[in-house]
Amino acid sequence: MSRNIIAILRGITPDAVVGIGAALIDAGIDRIEVPLNSPDAFASIEALVEQFGEGALIGAGTVLTADEVTAVADTGAGLIVSPNCDAAVIRATKAQGMVSFPGVMTPTECFAALQAGADGLKLFPGALIGPSGLRAIRAVLPPGTQVYAVGGAGPENFADWRDAGADGFGIGTALYRPGDGAGAVAARAREIVATYDGVYGR
Repeated sequence: MSRNIIAILRGITPDAVVGIGAALIDAGIDRIEVPLNSPDAFASIEALVEQFGEGALIGAGTVLTADEVTAVADTGAGLIVSPNCDAAVIRATKAQGMVSFPGVMTPTECFAALQAGADGLKLFPGALIGPSGLRAIRAVLPPGTQVYAVGGAGPENFADWRDAGADGFGIGTALYRPGDGAGAVAARAREIVATYDGVYGR
């Protein structure tokens, strides 16, 4: 079963992306997003889909418009992640048969995202909202709503987020920074996976 961890490869380049993707998947992280404000992001997404699309969920982050959703869909990717809650982006994502995780921060945004058809919620920025904020929001969300904490969530506080009701995480710089080699990313990924498994009981 796939872990509820999305690796965020902000700043990755096409020449490095396959090696980094392989390191992540080998370590047990098979959900990967390339933010669209990365260099030549669509080429990186296409490379990941070509190499790993059969067994991994590949997608784009920082997706802000419906036109960008269409362009991502053309690569064969299956995941759209945004920093904000835009109903047009969510609807376009679902029309393409892709998984939608919009960014939310307030109960109003949470319910607007779900009403538009989001598959799950990206609680962002997690460091600002914190587990206590999620706990309060979780009390009013429909049962079964998938909530991923992003920004300020890592192995050091997975247990706090779990206790507050987080289903999973988006992990960026704790996994990858531009210029990192596959070996360094693999080591961080193994540590994150081990902690996640311990907290979530895999």
